[in-house]
Amino acid sequence: MDYRLFNCDSLIKKITKKDNLFHGTFCVDPYENCEFGCQYCDSSFEKTVYVKKNSIEVLKKELQLMKKGRVIIGSVYDPYQNAEKKFNLTRSILETLKKNNYSCHILTKSPLVLRDVDLIADLDCLVTISISSLDNHVVQIFEPAVPSPVDRLRTIKELRKQDINAGIAVIPILPYITEIELENLVSAAQKVEARYVLHKYLELKGDQKQYVRNLIKIHYPHLLSKYDTLYENNFSPGSKYIQQLNDTLSKYCKEYNISDKIII
Repeated sequence: MDYRLFNCDSLIKKITKKDNLFHGTFCVDPYENCEFGCQYCDSSFEKTVYVKKNSIEVLKKELQLMKKGRVIIGSVYDPYQNAEKKFNLTRSILETLKKNNYSCHILTKSPLVLRDVDLIADLDCLVTISISSLDNHVVQIFEPAVPSPVDRLRTIKELRKQDINAGIAVIPILPYITEIELENLVSAAQKVEARYVLHKYLELKGDQKQYVRNLIKIHYPHLLSKYDTLYENNFSPGSKYIQQLNDTLSKYCKEYNISDKIII
């Protein structure tokens, strides 16, 4: 993966609609594109990560003009991808938010977040670790460069040992593939004392729709017609399917005594 540094004009984006899933007011992404290369993400086509080298300078200025709110770190691209080991922008963002008394919510797939547990523990900070599957075969197809599900679960466990408000996001749920894992995922979350389990269905926008379709054709040919039907006229499944997912996840969360929403 190639890194290219550039100066950004702005860093903070205002979330315009009420964020019922992640409870954010603003969002920041210190990196554009992502090295993890998840096959269901439209960033998987990119071979260059763009590094916003002046992130902290811009952030300090923008925070002076903002009302207080919760800042989502990694709303689009993982803030703890490998680039963070070299550039430390996410850690610097946390330090800046702490000095300015802002709350935050980190979204990541990486155990590297544990490096910053000293800062996170002193902030009003949520940490959500994304785990879409526990099946190594599925992970190898859709998340070939991501830390293993076992490592991600261990990360949650370590965060909770530090009394950090941490949970799991089953995002995206892959229709007919990972939806059968929902109970196991909720059970795994409960075992590592995650405070919540969030979820969202798979969206297929633009060229990503055909790309994922090709993956299904290669690895799950028996599901191809179901995908074609489910995503025939839209980038998301129909409301009936979505409601079934919501009901199923909610049922398992009740059975395992874990929230299906963020607890603040």
